[in-house]
Amino acid sequence: MKLRPKIDSHDYLTKKGHVERFLKQGDKVKVTIMFRGREQSRPELGFRLLQRLADDIQELGFVEASPKQDGRNMIMVVAPHRSTKITRVSHDAPAPPASDAPQ
Repeated sequence: MKLRPKIDSHDYLTKKGHVERFLKQGDKVKVTIMFRGREQSRPELGFRLLQRLADDIQELGFVEASPKQDGRNMIMVVAPHRSTKITRVSHDAPAPPASDAPQ
């Protein structure tokens, strides 16, 4: 998911909805803040935006890789909580029947 430091509030809500959808499906999300021109001299704006996103999606996932500057971009990886990612398998189910074919 790619964002800019000066993102509008409605655009932010749209991107946040996409991140929530991916986390509900059990996928990891790589969030990238792209800096251009003079925005590169203010990395704290991108850091605050990523922190805000992490706080907003806290119930669905956690920050797997904290925000770090990578050239013109700042990157953060968010992973879903284990309960949303793993499907439960019942251990009480009978074992499948063995085949009667000779070995």
